[in-house]
Amino acid sequence: MKKLCCIILSLILQHPSVLCQPSTIDRQLFFLDDKPVEVTLTTDIRKLRNNKNKPSYQPANIIMQFPDSLQINEEIRVESRGIYRKNNCDIASLMLNFKNSSSPKLSPLKKLKLVGGCRSGSNYDELLLKEYLVYKIHNFLSNMSFRVRLLHITYRDTREKMKPYTQYAFLMEDINDLAARNNCVEIKNNNFYTEATNRDQMTFVNLFQYMIGNTDWSILKCHNIKLMVPKNDTLAKPYAIPYDFDFCGLVNADYAIPAEGLQIESVQQRLYRGFPRDYRELVAVIDVFLEKKESIMYYIDHFELCSKKCRKAMMAYLDEFYETVINKKKVQSIFISNARTQ
Repeated sequence: MKKLCCIILSLILQHPSVLCQPSTIDRQLFFLDDKPVEVTLTTDIRKLRNNKNKPSYQPANIIMQFPDSLQINEEIRVESRGIYRKNNCDIASLMLNFKNSSSPKLSPLKKLKLVGGCRSGSNYDELLLKEYLVYKIHNFLSNMSFRVRLLHITYRDTREKMKPYTQYAFLMEDINDLAARNNCVEIKNNNFYTEATNRDQMTFVNLFQYMIGNTDWSILKCHNIKLMVPKNDTLAKPYAIPYDFDFCGLVNADYAIPAEGLQIESVQQRLYRGFPRDYRELVAVIDVFLEKKESIMYYIDHFELCSKKCRKAMMAYLDEFYETVINKKKVQSIFISNARTQ
């Protein structure tokens, strides 16, 4: 008996997680961990592809292996989403619905958007990882930003009509959680003009989108933008929260092209799409970017899932932005004198 107790104690000391295996996942802590989760997602892939135009939930099995050795195997539901990727990618972006009686441990995650590579292969893996880094940069700069959790995911077909394949992907925090973290609530309204939003936040968003070279967004059309207002003042001007950055210059995807009419030849060519601000307003926001520069560059430089060449290119692109915002003449020209007026 004494020997058995010693064996059990030894196992506990070697694997303490056995005593603290959570009954459910904490969705807040889930997005604070930078370590990738190993995931296997099994569903009817052909049906998922064929339902691009009229998506509906279909059953799927998910196995999540966490870095602390915790493994969860549950039945969830998935559906395709995202207009561009539905029509141009092997597998569209997905919505994972964890809120089911068959997924009690994962149910606190509710419904989350899964963003994966457009196609399989190392090139698309790197594009996905670069977009993931854009979200992390946004997190460094503002609490009003979507958190993401990196996955290393293997897709398996229940009908075994296609070979399994593995790629990087990430889950995106739900807007309701982002809003709650900022004591806000989401509003769904397509009738806001750019200058009818919170001025300070819009100044930040304009500069952030310029920093990453992103023109694929619109306040008026609520395209790649979410809006939220303070809980205690729902009539206040809303905060704009950007997302979906795969068309930005910092990612530089081979399929990304600028919208017609913008008069730029490449997504890597920056274009300021904000309205004019006075110099003091701009400096207040620029100071935030300057304060976080070292942390941002360090994070990218040490993100070894991306190649050294990729990391250098990203840092060089960001350096161009920083060289611009410390130059008073360029700030005056780009963000004030030549800013759009309508």
